[in-house]
Amino acid sequence: MKKFASINPFDQSIIAEYALFDENKLDSVLSGSEKAFADWKNTSIDFRADLLNKAAKVLRENREKYAMTISLEMGKILNESRAEVEKCAWNCTYYASHAENMIEKEIIKSDAYKSYVVFEPVGCVFAIMPWNFPFWQVFRFAAPALMAGNTIILKHAPNVCGCSLAIENVFREAGFPDHVFQSVIVDTDVTEKIISHDIIQGVTLTGSEIAGSSVASIAGKHIKKTVLELGGSDPLIVLKDANIKNAAKIALQSRFQNAGQSCIASKRFIVESECKIDFINALLDGVNKLKQGDQLSEETTTGPMARIDLAEKLEEQENQSVKQGAYIIIGGKRIGANYQPAILENIQPGMQAFDEELFGPIASIIEARDEMHAIAIANNSRYGLGATLFTEDLDKAQLLARKINAGGVFINAIVKSDPRLPFGGIKRSGYGRELSHYGMKEFMNIKTVYLNE
Repeated sequence: MKKFASINPFDQSIIAEYALFDENKLDSVLSGSEKAFADWKNTSIDFRADLLNKAAKVLRENREKYAMTISLEMGKILNESRAEVEKCAWNCTYYASHAENMIEKEIIKSDAYKSYVVFEPVGCVFAIMPWNFPFWQVFRFAAPALMAGNTIILKHAPNVCGCSLAIENVFREAGFPDHVFQSVIVDTDVTEKIISHDIIQGVTLTGSEIAGSSVASIAGKHIKKTVLELGGSDPLIVLKDANIKNAAKIALQSRFQNAGQSCIASKRFIVESECKIDFINALLDGVNKLKQGDQLSEETTTGPMARIDLAEKLEEQENQSVKQGAYIIIGGKRIGANYQPAILENIQPGMQAFDEELFGPIASIIEARDEMHAIAIANNSRYGLGATLFTEDLDKAQLLARKINAGGVFINAIVKSDPRLPFGGIKRSGYGRELSHYGMKEFMNIKTVYLNE
């Protein structure tokens, strides 16, 4: 019987093994979801909110246990794992409090006696989630989807099966009815079987560009809606009138937290010529204080990358970029999945460090002549997820933000996901939105009701 192994990225020790579901077990999951939806969609919003608040309580009461599971399986340092669990709890309480207002009936004046729009659940949402934020990525879509009245089937990344089952247990302990939220341990070869089932009415995927393209093709074949949050090569623009120390501090956090494994991490640091040296020096001060190593040590600031193959790919991208003319200012050495935080300079279009997503702890410095040149460099990418802009002139910043091709622009602040704001990208970074009322309505039937006297 095929199994998935959870492996500690720091020392490659095997934590646990998980047997894949057979066909009968998967069929039971799908039929169970179908039966559960028939009842769950008719529950009151208050009932769902009460359960979601209880899920938040379970998360907070077991924060240390869940944080340890996250850190052991994918290498995140413990403090980051604790913060991730807490953010999931906040997301639950936020939707428990605000979902009712988000989906209340909307009266629209027309030539009818009365016309309005109602928002109704559609069925089961099939979620294909990544390993880099193994709890947050799930709760980010799950809280609004459950409050909407949908059921959920989760296919998590193979290296975080423990997290997947732990999340299912959160909802079970909170008192959610059986089969409303289910995790499946399956390989990619059963993806179409799941998507094609009648109960599946939407697919949400966070992952690579290749995975998104493949899943969207299958979903399109079966006329199922998709929301895709894919890769990013987010620009961080530093203009000459910026607070350089603050820009470097936020750039350091954005690029190197979670060992650089974040879609919305700033990856291309685009800096005006007049302030480039000052910015690099400030950034170097921060990088020199980072300590890469065992994610379970409270002294570690940067854990290992999640898998050796990911670290090897990053190393190859770094080496190719150096061959193309980039040079390493600091770091860049790899031992197993442990990767020293690095800064590359002299990055130009055509280099892998410019054109591709570097999903790990490497920052790329790109020099810009002026602010419009910086915007042009930022937009010279097939991705468009998030962007950061540093300047003391907020009026100018708001004008420039409208010229940046991205799903979100954060001025003098780190790019982050927040349940109060829509989250998602454009171009090869995907489509659709998560979070806020926009995200909640992605997997709802937006139904028009038209009455004549």
